[in-house]
Amino acid sequence: MDLTATIAAAVALLLLAVLCGWRGARPSNVLKGPRMIPWRPLMMVCVVALMLMLVHLVNLLGVETGNQTRY
Repeated sequence: MDLTATIAAAVALLLLAVLCGWRGARPSNVLKGPRMIPWRPLMMVCVVALMLMLVHLVNLLGVETGNQTRY
């Protein structure tokens, strides 16, 4: 992925994580029954994917991450 696509994916994942966090923090309505969408696990999946996008963005900017053994 190039720089523009990585930034766009990171922003989209951030917005989706905020939306899922907001929806997961709302009190449940007992009269409507249980929630059918697991908002908090979806938020955590978005946060993990966002972290991967941020590491990829840092790699695109020239910083080497990971286990690089040099002899």
